[in-house]
Amino acid sequence: MGTVHGVWLKYVALSGLSYVGYSMFMKNDAGAKITLFDLLGHNTTRRMVGNEGKDENLPVWRMIPALVLGYSTILNAAIAILFKLEIGMGILGKNKKLGTVPLWSYILFFPFHVPTILYTNIHLLLGTQKIEKDGKVIRERVPPASEVQPGWWVGGCHSDQLGKDWAGVIDLTVEFPESCINHTRAYLSIPTWDGVPATPEQLEEAATFAFNASQQGGDILVHCAHGRGRSTTVMCACLVKAGLFRTWEEAFEQGIKPHRPVCKLNKRMKQNLAAWQEKFVNPRNKKGQ
Repeated sequence: MGTVHGVWLKYVALSGLSYVGYSMFMKNDAGAKITLFDLLGHNTTRRMVGNEGKDENLPVWRMIPALVLGYSTILNAAIAILFKLEIGMGILGKNKKLGTVPLWSYILFFPFHVPTILYTNIHLLLGTQKIEKDGKVIRERVPPASEVQPGWWVGGCHSDQLGKDWAGVIDLTVEFPESCINHTRAYLSIPTWDGVPATPEQLEEAATFAFNASQQGGDILVHCAHGRGRSTTVMCACLVKAGLFRTWEEAFEQGIKPHRPVCKLNKRMKQNLAAWQEKFVNPRNKKGQ
């Protein structure tokens, strides 16, 4: 959801909380537990004999939320596994050319989409970062996007709030539609789960795209959901490709972090950047020597 490190664990937690709720609702008015097998059997409700010898059914007001929470338990557990394995980015159905997420995705995967959208909007309203101003360290709201180098911006999925037109936009989200699609001359979608970095090959593709778009004049936006990890990973490669820094480490520490302090890189992001530099940057540097 946006803390860069261990994002998949949040969906494990969401699955666990859903299961707790599911277990609470899977009881009839007599307090007897009812299994999912009972609900999906030949009878939609399980008849239980109460203390007075009457049949007790699972009430509809319990059945509906129980089924929803049971589905959320399974779905979010499955998505957590996909996060961890770094696969399955296409299951949400995002259109890579238009940046749209289809309606069926919101319906079918609502236990994933709803908490993700809520968290992101709360983060936009309440997220803060520490900055140094007039010799003092203060907290300020995290802007939708930040210009980390002249013409190079790192941001989140609400970067459209800046009201800017872009020479190129690189979108790393799999979970959100592209909000700047009508305000950019060029668009590249590389859908990745939150906290999961682009591959070395994707980093090279993105960096080349950004460099070429910048040569046409105008600013470049690289964004993920919150403008912390996925977008920072790609921007490191972009700044090196543009010749502003020699290594991704310099690009991160000197070029990005001072201008957007919330930017972070997890272990996998650093590994992929190092692999990208070794495969695509270092050979060119050796040839130029």
